Amino acid sequence: MTDDAIPRTPPPTPTLGEAFKYWLKLGFISFGGPAGQIAMMHQELVERRRWISEHRYLHALNYCMLLPGPEAIQLAIYISWLMHGIKGAIMAGVLFFLPAFLLLSLLAGVYLNFGEVPAVQGIFHLIKPAVVAVVLFAAWRIGARTIKNRLLGGIAALAFIGIFFFDIGFPWIVLAAGLLGALGGKLMPAQFQSGGGHGASAKQYGPALIDDDTPPPAHARFTWRKLVVTTLVFVVIGAVALLALRGSGDLFDMGAFFLKAAFLTIGGAYAVLPYVYQGAVEHFGWLTGPQMMDGLALGETTPGPLIMIVTWVGYMGGVAKSVLGTPSAAGLVGAAVATFFTFLPSFWFIIAGGPLVEATRGELRFTAPLTAITAAVVGVILNLATFFAWLTFWPQGTPAAPFAGPFEPLLVVVALAAFVALWKYQVDILRVIGACALLGLGYSFFL
Repeated sequence: MTDDAIPRTPPPTPTLGEAFKYWLKLGFISFGGPAGQIAMMHQELVERRRWISEHRYLHALNYCMLLPGPEAIQLAIYISWLMHGIKGAIMAGVLFFLPAFLLLSLLAGVYLNFGEVPAVQGIFHLIKPAVVAVVLFAAWRIGARTIKNRLLGGIAALAFIGIFFFDIGFPWIVLAAGLLGALGGKLMPAQFQSGGGHGASAKQYGPALIDDDTPPPAHARFTWRKLVVTTLVFVVIGAVALLALRGSGDLFDMGAFFLKAAFLTIGGAYAVLPYVYQGAVEHFGWLTGPQMMDGLALGETTPGPLIMIVTWVGYMGGVAKSVLGTPSAAGLVGAAVATFFTFLPSFWFIIAGGPLVEATRGELRFTAPLTAITAAVVGVILNLATFFAWLTFWPQGTPAAPFAGPFEPLLVVVALAAFVALWKYQVDILRVIGACALLGLGYSFFL
C-alpha cells in the first residue's frame, strides 16, 4: 500500500449487525486449523477492516496462546468482546463454531446411516495440500511481524527443534519461552519490545478502530470485583448445566468429561486427542477407534476449530448410549452437551481475564514473556506445517516408517501453487481453498 493510499482516519465503529455478518462468514470459511484461522482474522480485521491494530491483535493473541482451549476462537471472542462487550463475545464465539457443529452433526448422521462418505472425501481430497500452504503461510505472516531480531528468531528455531526432534510438549515450550522472555525483558529489554505507537502496522494499514493507544472501553477495565463476580456467574452456569443432566447418567458423564478435557487442551486439539480417545473409546465406549479416526479426518476438512472433533464424539456417544428415543435426537443432544462444556471455559477465560490483560498492556514485565511466546509459536506452527505436509505427501507413512508407501507429487504441486497464490499474489484464503476443493472434485472422477 502506497503512502497516498493509506487511510488517515479510523474506520467507523461496526454495528452489532455488521459484526454478526463477519463472524458468521468466518464460521463458514475458517479452514486450516488455528494457524489458518488466525491468518484469516489478521488479514480481515487488521489489514482490511482495521477494527484492531496489529499490536493490540498480537497482544490478544499472545494471551490466547497461553490458555487451554482453541486459541483461534478465543482470539475471536476477545476482539469481539473489546468492540461489543459480553454480547459481542458470545456472538463471535458461538458463530465461530456453530457452522462446524451443524456440519459435523449432519456428517455424523450420514456416516451412521450410510457408512463411509466417499463424496465428501473426494471433494476435500485436494484441500489437504491447501491446508499445508495455509499453515505455512500463517507461520510466515506471524513470523514476519513478530520476529524483529535474531534473538526472537533463535527462540522460534529452538521451539521448532524442541517439538520436532525431541517431541517436547507444547506447554513446556510455552513455559520455557515465557521464562526466557521474562529474563530477557530485564537483561535485554530492547530485544523484547513489542512495539509502541503505531509502528509498522500504521504505516501499512492506517489508524485502527481499536488502535495502539486507544484506552480500553468501560466494560474492559479491570476490577477485582468484576473478576470475582464474572467467575461466580460462570461457575453457576456450569454447575446448573451439569445438575440438569444428572437424570441421564450418560449425558452427565459426557458433560463432566468434556469440561475436564477443556482445561487440559494446552497445546491445541492434537495435544488433548490421546486423552479424549482414552476416555471416549476405552473408558465410556461412546464410539470405536475407527469411528474416532474417521471423525478426525472429517474434522480436519471442515471449517471451525480442530477441537470440534468433540461434536463428532458427542453425537456418536449419544447414539451409542441411546440417551433419547430416536438416534438423530440422541446424537444432536450428545453433540450439544460435548460442545457446550468444551467451549464454556473459553468464554470465561476471555470475559473474566480480558480486563486484566488489557490493564497490563504496554508493561514490559508482562509483554516481554508474551513476545517470546509468540516467537516460539512461530516455530510450533512451522512444525505443524511440516507434520501436515508429511501426512499429505506420504499418506501411508507411519512414525516407524515415515516414508512408507507411495509419494504424492501432485499434492506437492498443489501445495506449492496454493502457497504462491497466498504469498505472492495475495489471493484470498477462501478462494484458494475453494479452487482446491473443485480440483479435488474433478480429480475424484479419475480415482
